[in-house]
Amino acid sequence: MVTVGMNYVVLPGKEATFENAFRKVITAMQGIAGHSASHMYRDIDNARSYVILSDWNDRGAFDAFIASDTFRAVANWGKEQILEGRPKHNYYEH
Repeated sequence: MVTVGMNYVVLPGKEATFENAFRKVITAMQGIAGHSASHMYRDIDNARSYVILSDWNDRGAFDAFIASDTFRAVANWGKEQILEGRPKHNYYEH
């Protein structure tokens, strides 16, 4: 199993838009092979900073997801309209 930590900082005033989009993404991810669960957390010291922790059966399942057209479309929307900078991903294999 691998947990992926996806770190995001959103533009000022875009917090609710980001959170609502994440709720829709979670619903869509329920049917993706290899995905177990995902949860979003907000930084208590920076309300525009989030981490999404996503559990996958293995790294290959996550890599297939981020290579998909669906992920690419969401990522492009985020880059253009929501995110302050490039997200950072961390992998925790266990």
